[in-house]
Amino acid sequence: MSKAARSKATQTPVAASAVDLPIRFGTVGSPTVTPKSGGSPAAIACIRELNLSALELAWVQSVSAGDELCARIRAAAEAHDVALSVHAPYYINLNAESEEMWQAGRDRLLAAARAGYKAGATDIVFHPGSYMKRDPQTANTIALSRLSEVADTLRKEKVAVTLRPETMGKRAMLGTLEETIEWSRQIESVLPCIDFAHLHARAGDGTFNSYDEFVTAIRLVAAGLGERGIKQMHIHFSGIAYTDKGEKHHLNLADSDIKFKEFFQALADLGVSGRVLCETPNLEEDAVLMQNTYRRAYARAAR
Repeated sequence: MSKAARSKATQTPVAASAVDLPIRFGTVGSPTVTPKSGGSPAAIACIRELNLSALELAWVQSVSAGDELCARIRAAAEAHDVALSVHAPYYINLNAESEEMWQAGRDRLLAAARAGYKAGATDIVFHPGSYMKRDPQTANTIALSRLSEVADTLRKEKVAVTLRPETMGKRAMLGTLEETIEWSRQIESVLPCIDFAHLHARAGDGTFNSYDEFVTAIRLVAAGLGERGIKQMHIHFSGIAYTDKGEKHHLNLADSDIKFKEFFQALADLGVSGRVLCETPNLEEDAVLMQNTYRRAYARAAR
């Protein structure tokens, strides 16, 4: 990373250590200041230079990483102590109407898990799909069966990853907090990826945006999944634009209404551990801001 790029990326002051907190912070996708020729190994080194400690590999269009690249990614992550996850391709629907569509999505999810495991990723995030005009109960029954099928396949192959269905920002999509908790209750190798900005947008009316609402959501996870849920939490966070129908697009924290200080205080007060991955347009700058905000909240909670 060039000196100028590093200066741009770190214009928000960073703390002395990125891994002395219960939560690791990072980005979904490579930091914007990553050298273009370096690929994922360079992104991992960049994460560490930014004093962050987590990266979600954005394999959202396809999975093309071969064994050699996966080995280099794993080595870089181990050398820099950066925790890795993978965002699987968007084109997955646990509730696909046809068996052909489901098999195509299933293959994408399996490919992401297999390659991600080789690359050292521990968690595989994916969008669970949509209701497809089915009632939610029917859609959930189908989704649970298909997700169980994928988890069984990976277990038999000894691909030891956690599948992370993401909470979604539109009401037409599968992925309420309650749905992802229930799937995780039923399947041992599944836990939610909780996108709190999506949950704020999904409401569509400005709610789910207060300390008390964040605390209620975290307690819901704890009630459903116990220590496993709140000590291994995988969070996406950003500002977000929305309508009464839900999510439109992500925003920088400063350009949004998301009450991020209250959110990070809730995480600190309730003893959450895990990872927070930033998805704002100014990716690494807001990731550093999130880490610094949480650090202050954590110090207050410890008093």
